[in-house]
Amino acid sequence: MILLATFLLAGATSCLVWLAMRTTFQAPGLQRTNYRGAPVPVGAGIVLVVALLVIEAGAALVGWEVYTDGYASRVYATVLATGFCLLGLFDDLAAEGDDRGFRGHLLAMAKGRLTTGGLKVVGGGLLAIVVVHLNQVEAIDELLIGGALIALAANLGNLLDRAPGRCTKVALVAGAVLVAAAAASDRPWLVGPVAILGAGAGLLAFDLREALMLGDAGSNVLGAAVGLGVVLTTGLAVQLVVLAVLVGLNLLSERVSFSRVIDATTPLRWFDRLGGRRPA
Repeated sequence: MILLATFLLAGATSCLVWLAMRTTFQAPGLQRTNYRGAPVPVGAGIVLVVALLVIEAGAALVGWEVYTDGYASRVYATVLATGFCLLGLFDDLAAEGDDRGFRGHLLAMAKGRLTTGGLKVVGGGLLAIVVVHLNQVEAIDELLIGGALIALAANLGNLLDRAPGRCTKVALVAGAVLVAAAAASDRPWLVGPVAILGAGAGLLAFDLREALMLGDAGSNVLGAAVGLGVVLTTGLAVQLVVLAVLVGLNLLSERVSFSRVIDATTPLRWFDRLGGRRPA
């Protein structure tokens, strides 16, 4: 029940925050051209973080009990979302369009140049390790595995953000699987990740109508939320399996277009276009 309430509260809050901020996003510096050639405001992922802060500040002001299992999860999620959002927003606004993908970022770093994407990769990995450590994880192998899992999940979210609503839909499905698979005693640890996913769901209709782009500021946050949920509710063996899958998908993206695979697969294409309007 607490997960459903958290999801709905976060969704309603992010929707209201967007409605309050949408005129601000009409600033010329925030406009980007989408796949249809239409101008759409980018960086709307910051709304996810604002929504989380509104909820946490509201909880503090009305005196909600904070010393619960779910509270720690919410703190981790808020720290993680804020950090990934800042890194992603910088990439949204300052990226020059060159050195795309892991290979491009690594080649640039080998030449002594840190791209905005490279900063996001390095900074995201460090941030993920810090958040895992906040959960009183001290073993180096567990810190590295958990940190890499969260960082790669965040990057996969970015890789999926190539069509309206795609990243959010995939994150919501992954979140539902997490909730279903988690033991009842572990579910309070999903409160934080579910809050982020709920906030993303609150923006989904606007995303599908192409009224906003989450950008890296949002897609990284949604991906990281799923990764955090895995780290908080599973053991090392499961995390290693998930990490291997994430490594494979991230490497595969260097050679394979996920959009082409989706468009060529009927069930995936149907799900991808569900609720949106895509070219005929």
